[in-house]
Amino acid sequence: MLFFYAFAILAGIASAIEPGQNAQVSESLERPLLAGAISLTIGILTLLVVLIVAGKPGLPTWESLAQVPWWAWFGGVFSAALTVMQLYISKRIGAAPFLGLIVTAGVVASIMLDHFGLVGFKEHAANVGRVAGGALMIAGVGLVARF
Repeated sequence: MLFFYAFAILAGIASAIEPGQNAQVSESLERPLLAGAISLTIGILTLLVVLIVAGKPGLPTWESLAQVPWWAWFGGVFSAALTVMQLYISKRIGAAPFLGLIVTAGVVASIMLDHFGLVGFKEHAANVGRVAGGALMIAGVGLVARF
């Protein structure tokens, strides 16, 4: 389990670095949306390499595609939206407030998703400890943004 937490920490570090990288590409090209398209294309190519290395290439069947819930297809839209927000917002407000807001909003939203068992998550009650943790994160990001 510790192994998974270590990778989650690395993902957090990467998510702090990525907005600056994407914003720099945007600034250099002077075309933010093109920079976003390039970033997402590199991401797709990276995933294809991982797919091949993992030994799981191939296309899904029509039956398996039909079993995907309608709402699950919006993950790619959200990835693109996050990339666009990185391009336009991260350099304006700074890395810490930008990532702090994203992570805090994600944690608060995930508390609700868990509580109601939405989008495929198992139900996990929004107890006092979880709500207090979310509130502390809101306070923390407020401090980071202010100072």
